[in-house]
Formats: sequence, C-alpha cells, structure tokens
Amino acid sequence: MKLGRFLTKSEWGLLILTSVFLCLMAAVLFAASPRGTAADYTITTRTPPADVTPEALPLLDLNTATAGELEALDGIGPALAERIVQYREENGPFTAVEELLYVQGIGPATLERFCDEITVGEAQG
Repeated sequence: MKLGRFLTKSEWGLLILTSVFLCLMAAVLFAASPRGTAADYTITTRTPPADVTPEALPLLDLNTATAGELEALDGIGPALAERIVQYREENGPFTAVEELLYVQGIGPATLERFCDEITVGEAQG
C-alpha cells in the first residue's frame, strides 16, 4: 500500500509544512539551551593556608582594591565589584566600611558576609 493513495495534495503540503515547522522549532530550542562546561566558570576563593589564623590575614582595602580583588569577597560578583569601583571613582575614597551600603546591590546582609575581611585605609585624595 502506498501512503500517497490516502493523502490528497493539500494534505501532503500540510504534512510537509508541519514537519519543517517542527524541525525548525527543535533547532531553535536546541540553540537556546545552555550548554556551558566546567571550563566556562571560574571560582575564586580566599582560603587562608592552614597555619594562618583569620586574624593574621591582611584586610582588603576598599580604597585601593581592584574589581578583581573585590570579586573574591563572598556575595560580590563582577557587576557589583564594578559598581563599587565606580562609586569610589565618582564619590571619592571610602571613609567607613558602612559606606558600601550606598552602593546599589549591597544591603546589610551582604555587607555582613564580608565586613570582617575589608577595611578603609588612608584616604588617597
């Protein structure tokens, strides 16, 4: 039995169009799905050596830290680190750690995570 005997020309056209549409939709969904690998991600931590006490670790100075150094703090990603640097450039050096609360995206809970790891050194005019 041939399938052509059971379908009209217009039905064949609809069948072909539907097949093409479904294939295109599958291709779009496949292209939109995330396919990241472990090599796409970098995790930076500030883990002290075993023989160093937390009190002996140097504090990160908010007035001299780069965006990359700020990203090492718990809860600070690339965008937030850039906002901290931008805030410092626009408003001058920090005079207190609590001034970080003026940076969009940093609230009391975020600041609490890393407040014991940062300091504000001498104002660098």
